[in-house]
Amino acid sequence: MRQLALGLAPSPVPAFDNFFPGRNVEAVSALHSLATGHSAEHFIYLWGERGCGRSHLLQAAVAAASSHGIVARYVAAGETLPDEDSGVRMLAVDDVEKLDTQAQFAFFRSYNSLRECQGVVLAAGDAAPARLQLRADLLTRLGWGLVFQVHALSDDDKRIALKRHAAARAFTLRDEIVEYLLRHLERDLPSLMAVLDALDRYSLETKRSITLPLLRELLQSEADRNGNPPPGI
Repeated sequence: MRQLALGLAPSPVPAFDNFFPGRNVEAVSALHSLATGHSAEHFIYLWGERGCGRSHLLQAAVAAASSHGIVARYVAAGETLPDEDSGVRMLAVDDVEKLDTQAQFAFFRSYNSLRECQGVVLAAGDAAPARLQLRADLLTRLGWGLVFQVHALSDDDKRIALKRHAAARAFTLRDEIVEYLLRHLERDLPSLMAVLDALDRYSLETKRSITLPLLRELLQSEADRNGNPPPGI
């Protein structure tokens, strides 16, 4: 399977309404309630394998909180945490397993500061808190609130999500196209949906129906442009 560098429009901003929950309904509901001010919780930790959607969910929560007037900040691995006087009331820290010693201490202080002012802390990592190699006091705080494992989507979930995405763009997605996408391309859902978006635009530009041959033609064209062999051919 290969990652395509299609000439695509920027990916949609992560939001709750463009996240297919699969088995993660409880986690999504808890985050949405917290971000929109309908929860008494203040701390949530998400964990799961790469590509499961935990980063999407953190960013979706920050976007939802910001739309409700809450000063919220998403911090990816390697980025500097906001100062205590920044006014941030929701802090979402991603990839906590990658925090170095200095960053762990800064996160520990931010956590305590937000707790004192009834702020919100969200975090995500690749393992449950007990399996993380972080300072003990930070691990304790990560386990104080709700902890959810974010489950990667099954192939059946992806089939449903892709067909719903196609329906939202007003075209019917044939089973043979779905199976081709799952067999030959990068399997994370955002990448697959980006290919569908490109296929839809290509169909409109060429005034041709969306079929497997059209998908192959699009992939061949993109491969030729980048000097790579097309997937599945």
